Amino acid sequence: MRVPLNWLRDYVDLVVPVPQLVDRLTLAGLEVTGVQLIGVPPPEGLRLKGDEVSPVWDRDKVFVGEVVEVQKHPNADRLTIVTVAYGDGRTKTMVTGAPNLKVGDRGQKVVLALAGAVLIDGYAKERVLRPLKPAKIRGVASDAMVCSEKELGLSDEHEGILILDDDAPVGQPLVDFMGDVVLDIDVLPNMARCLSMIGVAREVAALTDQTLRLPAHTLPESGSSIEGRVNIRIDDAELCRRYAAAMIENVRHRLAPAWMRRRLTLAGMRPIGNIVDITNYVMLEWGQPLHAFDYDKLVERAGGQTPTIIVRTARPGESIKTLDGVDRNLSPDTLLIADTAGPIAIAGVMGGAETEVTETTRNILLESAHFNYIRIRRTARALDLPSEASLRFSRGVHPEMVRPAAQRAADLMTQHADGSACCDLADVYPAPIPSQTIQLPMAEVRRILGIPLPLKEATRIFRALEFQVREHGDETLEVTTPQHRMDIQHGTADLIEELARVHGYDRLDATLIRDALPEQHTNRPLMLEEQTRDILVAAGLQEVITYSLTTPEREQPILGES
Repeated sequence: MRVPLNWLRDYVDLVVPVPQLVDRLTLAGLEVTGVQLIGVPPPEGLRLKGDEVSPVWDRDKVFVGEVVEVQKHPNADRLTIVTVAYGDGRTKTMVTGAPNLKVGDRGQKVVLALAGAVLIDGYAKERVLRPLKPAKIRGVASDAMVCSEKELGLSDEHEGILILDDDAPVGQPLVDFMGDVVLDIDVLPNMARCLSMIGVAREVAALTDQTLRLPAHTLPESGSSIEGRVNIRIDDAELCRRYAAAMIENVRHRLAPAWMRRRLTLAGMRPIGNIVDITNYVMLEWGQPLHAFDYDKLVERAGGQTPTIIVRTARPGESIKTLDGVDRNLSPDTLLIADTAGPIAIAGVMGGAETEVTETTRNILLESAHFNYIRIRRTARALDLPSEASLRFSRGVHPEMVRPAAQRAADLMTQHADGSACCDLADVYPAPIPSQTIQLPMAEVRRILGIPLPLKEATRIFRALEFQVREHGDETLEVTTPQHRMDIQHGTADLIEELARVHGYDRLDATLIRDALPEQHTNRPLMLEEQTRDILVAAGLQEVITYSLTTPEREQPILGES
């Protein structure tokens, strides 16, 4: 999970230095395996691998600029002369071969680098840092440059210069506008809730005693209702505990805003267009995968009637053409999203081509659902279709994430796709997961951790992690799990692990065993087995250990058993 810190700051204040944050997260079970610096100098004390070259955008040499004029180069057909303003009446004129700047252009927001700025050489095969030097290009002096993404260390794109959004602040140092630090976190299966920005922010808030801020996620109070626009049927609540749909009408397709595209890129996803980017953005934000259907295609498949979304397993002989254009034969174990005409998506893995959202789509039915994680894991492996969505579904997403994610995406589509969201969701929830309430004796905490953790401190930690806590005297806590947690499965042991993580494993006392070790006795059968193995190896034989991959019943004849 790649976590840009400027994005993380939307949800929690970062009050500790980056090196300390890295250490705290790692000790709490979220191992930070890498740190990428985007234009910023290395924080003091941060241990870097040194295997990636990243330029530092000097505050006095790399700026947000605005194109004032583009003229033809007098001595070269493929070059132009561009004049760029960068605040306080300052301008620079330079030579460029950028194909996305044409003679007569003006007003584009660009990145301007002055002489002395250290950038990545866009033409070198390796990532090499070079200082920008004044030069004379085909007879024209040039002591500045408009930069591509590659030269800035943002990507390998070098076909044209980076064009910023129209609202980019001219004259601002680029490091203040786009500089960032990205943490690469190895999220273990028992920490699957942290495959999201909000999940990581929850951990940071608890570890640094800060308050979590959730983004706005409400539907408009006015507007049409989704009632009567779609029907939902779930055939097996064990395979789909919840299925919700939002309706967004009259959307317009264009690029997502630059800040969203930049965040997606830093998080490791390729921006595509505003609709797909919003579903991916919300998935990374909340950890809840979403899928958008073309609503009008669903109506057409239903013969002009109200479409019915059916969550069911595949029938014998069924197949579907997925978004990658591949016709896939489906096994009876495959969980599908279907309508009355047949399959329209492989649940939690990939959508179908027949209901794909395209540039002509105007009305969107947005899916947000909870699927059985074991079924999704098996399907993704069987079809060899790994994805960010199937990764999250296969590790478990709590059904309580369904509604806020759908509302958040619908809200963003009204803002950045000019859509009109219905004022409600179609939400079928046949199998809620109840919260667990566990009695935790503090004596058991002391026994397991080996430290006298005060009851008040344990209460503080649980509440910081959004558990509900009631104190019963001085020796027992009644702890209720929050709605977003699915990993508390072993009662008091899991709760004590939470206390140890947040309190800090490094703060647990190291003690030597007090009891005497038991007397050692010779295990004659094991000793003879080892001696026999040594003799056979000395004779030139090799030991082979094979896996059964069969059943006990088939092995019985080999063992002489009936």
